[in-house]
Amino acid sequence: MRRPYSSMLLGGVMMMMTAITPSLLQAQAAAAASPRGALEVAFTYNATLADAVTGNSFWMQGVGAQIHGQFLGGLGMVADIAGAHQSNINSSGVGLDLVTATFGPRYTWTRPHQRYGLYAQALAGTAIGFNGIFPAPRGANTTSLGLAVKAGGGLNLTLSPHVVLRAFEADYLRTQLPNSTTNVQNNITLGAGIALRFH
Repeated sequence: MRRPYSSMLLGGVMMMMTAITPSLLQAQAAAAASPRGALEVAFTYNATLADAVTGNSFWMQGVGAQIHGQFLGGLGMVADIAGAHQSNINSSGVGLDLVTATFGPRYTWTRPHQRYGLYAQALAGTAIGFNGIFPAPRGANTTSLGLAVKAGGGLNLTLSPHVVLRAFEADYLRTQLPNSTTNVQNNITLGAGIALRFH
């Protein structure tokens, strides 16, 4: 009599495990794609298409670092520091180094059981230009400080619970530094990199 009961018990446990395992895997995938309460630190390579006073645009190369905390559904806050460099703008012999430090909200949208997340953000902060030429009332300065506004978004692909691929990020970057005309620069920044996620 013991063998039939043991077989029935074993069969019942096997059926329960078969039913529960897919649900656990789906929940794990959803948790990986929707990191509510997670902290992410991202490192990116950036290319910035900047405009010049003459109307001729030029490319700057650089890197960035972001800290992002998601705390309410898809809503979170991000701090972004990025630097870009161009040693010879349009063969003029004049270079430019630009550092921006911005902060603001980011909303991340993820589908259940998917490993990708789309996000949009709107950040504001400070732009510092140096090793360049910035017109001033009495000649020109090599360094200037102004407003920076960044708006855009990107795509994250979760590789593991702690590693995320920043497939791309595209942002409109507006800086306000002296340029003898409007004192405004309209830039486009494209980036990609890797992020580390801490739960």
